[in-house]
Amino acid sequence: MSEKVEKKQNALWENIKVIVQALVLAMVIRTVLFQPFTIPSGSMMPTLLVGDYIFVNKFAYGYSKYSLPFSPNLFSGRIFGSQPARGDVVVFRFPPNPDIDYIKRVIGLPGDRVQMIAGVLHVNGEAVPKEPDGTFTSDYKMDPGEDVPVFRETLDTGVAYDTLDQSPNSRGDNTREFIVPEGHYFMMGDNRDNSADSRFDVGFVPAENLIGRASIIFFSLGNDTAFREIWRWPANMRWDRLFKVVE
Repeated sequence: MSEKVEKKQNALWENIKVIVQALVLAMVIRTVLFQPFTIPSGSMMPTLLVGDYIFVNKFAYGYSKYSLPFSPNLFSGRIFGSQPARGDVVVFRFPPNPDIDYIKRVIGLPGDRVQMIAGVLHVNGEAVPKEPDGTFTSDYKMDPGEDVPVFRETLDTGVAYDTLDQSPNSRGDNTREFIVPEGHYFMMGDNRDNSADSRFDVGFVPAENLIGRASIIFFSLGNDTAFREIWRWPANMRWDRLFKVVE
């Protein structure tokens, strides 16, 4: 074997090792630290918009089988687990079908009593303060929402966030009282009239189903712009949302 051929083979092998190491590092980061997610629906408007790309902090609440690729049934429950705070925006697996990812806000912790009365959120018998905060218009074609009333809610933890209330008499504005069982959480979307959440078919979310806490928006495209449509990026990039912390 000539020296020239040997050098080429060594260079090829070094390149392969670099690629494998990069893939392993990317898998470790995605599995253990941060995972990217895309917002596919308007259920968390105005906090998160369709076309937002976010990083989810996977070590915030520890790890379950759903933290791993393909969700292998290696163990049950959570390891290094910690409880989310009321008000956290969380990605989790949809309890009726754990193959599907959902993103909502934690409203009820284990033992909490949660109820909507005339469009006002009540937690443990206390009304959550709700103040008008302007209007919101979406650039999402499936949910235009022009001049939708915005209301600022402030939880007892001090966490404050905007919600949408398009209709004062939607089916989610008056509910029964939900008592959150041990090891579960009550989730709601900020777009209160257009969110499938714990008031409806999502139900209580087991701690095992939590993936992580939404941390930061690292990219955002409006007007139903697909990521692959690079030629549309300049006109539809939401520059003011880049690297915005999710609150």
